[in-house]
Amino acid sequence: MLAEAAEGAYGVEGPSGRERLRVDRRIARFAVPELLEVPEDVRARILAVQERAGFVPHVFLLLARRPAEFRAFLAWHDALMEREEGLSRVEREMIVVVTSAANRCLYCVVAHGAILRVRARDPHVSDILAVDWRKADLAPRRRAMLAFAEKLALRPWAVDDADIEELRRAGLSEEEIWDIGAITALFAASNRLAHFADLRPNPEFHALGRGPGRRREDGGSA
Repeated sequence: MLAEAAEGAYGVEGPSGRERLRVDRRIARFAVPELLEVPEDVRARILAVQERAGFVPHVFLLLARRPAEFRAFLAWHDALMEREEGLSRVEREMIVVVTSAANRCLYCVVAHGAILRVRARDPHVSDILAVDWRKADLAPRRRAMLAFAEKLALRPWAVDDADIEELRRAGLSEEEIWDIGAITALFAASNRLAHFADLRPNPEFHALGRGPGRRREDGGSA
């Protein structure tokens, strides 16, 4: 059961003698808490994800070691990634995959690559975007979106007014442009946390969304 069933794990007692953390190098280099010992709201969120996905993404276990940060990170994540207006959910995941690949974040490329395959109903899109998004069959709007996101991820100091104007010319609204920047910024933090913690992707992610003949969620070309 979650961290309790981790093979090769070991417990660590905290200052109170009651806090039990468990290290499993298949998850991360830092200890993760026992499910029964996290606050009720954190546990409820983890169990809801487990019920929906069939497993618990390792990032939830890692973040649960600090409940206040768990809540803050997921509030920021949900505000950007579950937003109904502006960019589609497929486009949001495209940004995550491309910028995480630029930052060489294994966890986020694998995890969000799986989410993108499911949401786009395309078993190939994530692999192409992660390796070289320029070779993907993308509409001009999405090419502009990803070019900007990649630049912001790799050379943020070089972003200038001309980049924003290019996005406007591609048909992106002010709120959509903000979304691109904010999602890139959020996952810059997430990528670095994953690197720092040596966070490993769940094996279950690799098979998600790879069934043949799946149609895209938003229709048309990628």
